[in-house]
Amino acid sequence: MAEITAGMVKELREKTDAPMMECKKALTEAAGDMGKAEEILRVKLGNKASKAASRVAAEGVVATHVSADGKLGAIVEVNCETDFVAKNTDFLAFSAAVAGLVASKNPADVAALSALDLNGASVEETRKTLVGKLGENVSLRRFARVPAQGRLATYIHGGAKIGVMIDVVGGSEGLGKDLAMHIAAAKPVSLSKDQVPAALIQKERDIATAKAAESGKPADIVAKMVEGSVQKYLKEVTLLGQVFVKNDKQTIEQLLKASNASVPSFTLYIVGEGMEKKKDDFAAEVMAAVSAANK
Repeated sequence: MAEITAGMVKELREKTDAPMMECKKALTEAAGDMGKAEEILRVKLGNKASKAASRVAAEGVVATHVSADGKLGAIVEVNCETDFVAKNTDFLAFSAAVAGLVASKNPADVAALSALDLNGASVEETRKTLVGKLGENVSLRRFARVPAQGRLATYIHGGAKIGVMIDVVGGSEGLGKDLAMHIAAAKPVSLSKDQVPAALIQKERDIATAKAAESGKPADIVAKMVEGSVQKYLKEVTLLGQVFVKNDKQTIEQLLKASNASVPSFTLYIVGEGMEKKKDDFAAEVMAAVSAANK
């Protein structure tokens, strides 16, 4: 059997970017043949990516890309399994590169994005290689490409767990940043009342009706109470209706009017929003490991 030296392992790692132990195993299996070892790693990393795909990836980052003139931007959510990997430089570089591709290539959906070229390989091939290197599932969850009517402003918060992109017409550059920070803090559902999903309004109306019914007041008074509750809710969840976080005497609508500005749209991404987070069961993992060792 050919001797597998540290230099050989280092060379294969530099060529493939695979983990050190995976490189050593591949070289051993290939009897020291560097070319064959590369092929083995490609197969193994692909298999590893397939196995990882079934695991929940609810951590990750929000990445943004904005053109120099602020007229075109993209925002993406890229997921992984742990916060540790979400801080990995390769994972962050991949996320930033994907955001740039969304802006420049305008893919129709995640499948189209995955097929795009990224430094000589497809995004999907690059993703699979990253899965093999990091040992965790990595997935492209969602993205938005934003051509601005005015100028784009962005804000990333909490270790890139919250990302905002907002299009602001008029006003100062500082206004755009302030509004983006406000959205990250206040998390509006939509820009205005007419954009709030009907299902959310109905849910709020049902709750308000149930509460008002317990008051024992006449039907006409109950109806007014319900409507008042719904209107209060709409102010709280719409950007224009919200009170500005930096000035509780002014709504965002009033701020925009005073600044001679308007907001055509905004995008807010919160990592893992609506996804089922993985729950670690340490005892179960230990028992599984013991069981596997006894087979």
